[in-house]
This record gives sequence, C-alpha cells and structure tokens, in this order.
Amino acid sequence: MDKQIQTELEAATFRRFVNHLQNHTEVQNIELMVLADFCRNCLAKWYAAAAEEQGEAIDYEQARELIYGMPYSEWKEKFQKEATPEQLAAYNQKQQAKADQ
Repeated sequence: MDKQIQTELEAATFRRFVNHLQNHTEVQNIELMVLADFCRNCLAKWYAAAAEEQGEAIDYEQARELIYGMPYSEWKEKFQKEATPEQLAAYNQKQQAKADQ
C-alpha cells in the first residue's frame, strides 16, 4: 500500500474513533482504563506529543478539547460520573498487575 494512502486511512480511522468516543459519553474514562488501559486523556496526551514531534504548538488542554469535542471542564461537568468503588478497585487491581510484571 502506498504510504500516503495508508496515512490518509489511518487519519480517517482516528477521526472516526474520536467521533465515536465523543458520541458515546456514557462510556466513562475509568471504564476505558480498566478495559483497554487508555482513556480520552491518554489520547489527548498522545496527540499533544505527536504534535510536538512535528513541531506544532498544541498543548495538552488544546488536545483534550480536540478529543472531547469541547473543553474538558465542560465535558466533565456534563458527562463524568463519580467512579464507583468497584471501578476504582478494578482500576487499582489492573495497575498493581502492571507493576508486578
């Protein structure tokens, strides 16, 4: 496959993935962290890091706004729920398992 086509496909896939997360606000970051070991904030960090590697001035907060589709504070107020004790326990268990590796 041509490298340019591959890059375009990857970019389109990423945009679709971000749009999917923006449309599924019921999915909490803690759930993503437990199940997939990443969350929206991780994507924003990766985005900001990639921008920096390319010499672009996009900071973490700007990247979060791109990923969340709105300022993080607004998303948090509208959609973020308090993590349940079960979610926190699962997250802590996962973190401990990673540390033990």
